[in-house]
Amino acid sequence: MNSYESLAGCYDSLTLDVPYPDFADYYERLFAADGGEYRMLLDLCCGTGTLSCLLAERGYDMIAADASPDMLMYARDKAAGLSRGEPPLFICQAAAELDLYGTVDAAVSSLDSMNYVPPEDIPEVFDRLRLFIRPGGLLVFDIRTPEFLRSMDGVLSVDETDDVFCLWQGAFDVEIGALVYSMDIFRRDGAVWRRGEEVHTEYAHEPDWLRQTLEKAGFTDVAFRTDGPQGGDGRLFITAKRQQ
Repeated sequence: MNSYESLAGCYDSLTLDVPYPDFADYYERLFAADGGEYRMLLDLCCGTGTLSCLLAERGYDMIAADASPDMLMYARDKAAGLSRGEPPLFICQAAAELDLYGTVDAAVSSLDSMNYVPPEDIPEVFDRLRLFIRPGGLLVFDIRTPEFLRSMDGVLSVDETDDVFCLWQGAFDVEIGALVYSMDIFRRDGAVWRRGEEVHTEYAHEPDWLRQTLEKAGFTDVAFRTDGPQGGDGRLFITAKRQQ
């Protein structure tokens, strides 16, 4: 089963607590502080497109990429209902296979999407981002810290709504340096409940290693920040500039 095949249909209802407007506000503050023009943006690993659509409604030209066709199906449906702005251009691409027609002013990737990228693929992701971000443009992404991921070892969690029941348990695999969590997802379908299963892996990327890899790829001014949304909950934001 492809990742998010079962989760895609209930992802939005299980993430109602995510402060997407706060993420958009944060990115805009970073753009304003940097100066220059930020109109064309890439939302990498966009999921169901909530943030992409929000930024589009704020007037940005959006390209949104994700490896899951199931998530993108819901993203496209969401974009069809925009109250203003142009719908994002959605493309089905894995982060390490990113291939755009031109450059963007900035790339963002939210909600620890980079943790899902295996360490061996991270250098290629950064190389491709450098290629498609204009000189002097920004890269902004966030990760769950290694300490946070290790703390989730053995944790059993439940998320539920009237129509969805999701049970997941994490186990930190020291050998691969990642939190592996299995999910049982039950969705109401009329009088019955249908079950789906998924396994997700979040890799514990060390900040120093990320800095070295970003600089090797051609990014400068790498900074680690906790002033973004959920920054006190094990979420670390990384900003970097594409070399001029």
